[in-house]
Amino acid sequence: MFVGDEVLLDVGFAVARERLARLAHSSVLISTSEDAYGHGTAGLARVGPPGLSKLVRVQARELARTNGSAGLAVRWEATGPSGLFPVLDADITLVPSGEHATRLTMAGAYRPPLGLLGQALDRAVLHRVAATTVRGFLARVAAWISAQPDAMEASAPNGAGASPAPGTS
Repeated sequence: MFVGDEVLLDVGFAVARERLARLAHSSVLISTSEDAYGHGTAGLARVGPPGLSKLVRVQARELARTNGSAGLAVRWEATGPSGLFPVLDADITLVPSGEHATRLTMAGAYRPPLGLLGQALDRAVLHRVAATTVRGFLARVAAWISAQPDAMEASAPNGAGASPAPGTS
């Protein structure tokens, strides 16, 4: 199944590209992923068994850069007693959208587990969970990229980007 979202940032492309590169090399990407995943699956935890699923690994490749775009490949893997959540492979992309704006997109794919039962669960519930999770994650990444430089430095010890930007925790 495909899932994705996009956000228009009020930040020029060169600045957004450098901030995404910094984000990719920090623990902020992992904590932002975990936060978005936790919020996205919270509704399922209320109706499913305790400990339904947990995000266990977030991987990101090196930021690919050109003059007209920047891209970051990410993988989320979740485990849990129910095995309801698949691996998500997605691309985060930045492209210029005018002189002082940048379009941030995330597009990914996952295959529902559990065969035909998983496909039915995906149509009924899980695809909405995936869409909500991606939307929340992208909103947090957008907030981090759009933060003022002083706010970014204040949010991370020694400017390393180890904490989310204000308002994204």
